[in-house]
Amino acid sequence: MATTICFIIWVLFITDTVWTRSVRQVYDVSDQEDWAVHDFDCPRECFCPPSFPTALYCENRGLKEIPPIPSRIWYLYLENNLIETIPEKPFENATQLRWINLNKNKITNYGIEKGALSQLKKLLFLFLEDNELEEVPSPLPRSLEQLQLARNKVSRIPQGTFSNLENLTLLDLQHNKLLDNAFQRDTFKGLKNLMQLNMAKNALRNMPPRLPANTMQLFLDNNSIEGIPENYFNVIPKVAFLRLNHNKLSDAGLPSSGFDVSSILDLQLSHNQLTKVPRISAHLQHLHLDHNKIKNVNVSVICPPILPAERDFFGYGPHLRYLRLDGNEIKPPIPMDLMNCFRLLQVVII
Repeated sequence: MATTICFIIWVLFITDTVWTRSVRQVYDVSDQEDWAVHDFDCPRECFCPPSFPTALYCENRGLKEIPPIPSRIWYLYLENNLIETIPEKPFENATQLRWINLNKNKITNYGIEKGALSQLKKLLFLFLEDNELEEVPSPLPRSLEQLQLARNKVSRIPQGTFSNLENLTLLDLQHNKLLDNAFQRDTFKGLKNLMQLNMAKNALRNMPPRLPANTMQLFLDNNSIEGIPENYFNVIPKVAFLRLNHNKLSDAGLPSSGFDVSSILDLQLSHNQLTKVPRISAHLQHLHLDHNKIKNVNVSVICPPILPAERDFFGYGPHLRYLRLDGNEIKPPIPMDLMNCFRLLQVVII
């Protein structure tokens, strides 16, 4: 039990790190330089708060071009403008940039000058959501930790795009136009530290191949995925959060072992075409199976066996705490065998 609690705390810590590292921006000026020695020029199109000298706010100003960025700037906000290009020149002196937000502009791949982004050797966060990109931009700086490309028109990932991005922990490609042919077996090679991959709302029919081994959060909702290859999860042994809602998964499309994967803690399979509850691991804590075609719950199949060597770890049985089965063809009452197996269940929606 103590081991389980420690693992959960570790997973939540890592998740929080991936999602909220941006909070660092307010405090991350660790080597407090004397800003008085710097030229405190501020582009006339933007706002430079005296209390936050490393930030430059140029959002919501109808800009069509990126203004020259002063050398002191770490955090650059250019969202919601009319910018179409990212040339090298405005960033000539911006060697300290950690964060660029260019969401909601009109940027195309043709508008990104080849060395404009890769020259930013300290860049950690790059936001290019809601633009006109048709492929993942490249080259990108090796330092990058988060790349946000949601709601573009991305249908291509050029070979070698991610080969030098070993520091990337989060890649968001949701709501684009990715098909299965966008991926090669080595597409994700180089992403040694990737923890979260979001490819929801694309046009995938198959699971993406050869994902990075450190992937912990995999979001594939709202695609047209019909099946999962046998032993698929062997390549991503740390996956803890798996979302496959709104796909076309059927019983025949699942691996023979179902989702009996000890690392998975949260499994979401809502709005698919399953007629049976798949096999699960005793480690699983949250299971979403609503809006499928399930008619009954066969407890003898879904109740994970506890091996003698694991009895101390599973002193109260399997760890499932949340089970959602509404929107199926199951009629109450809940089988008592289900409650006898999953004694830690706190919520059952049927």
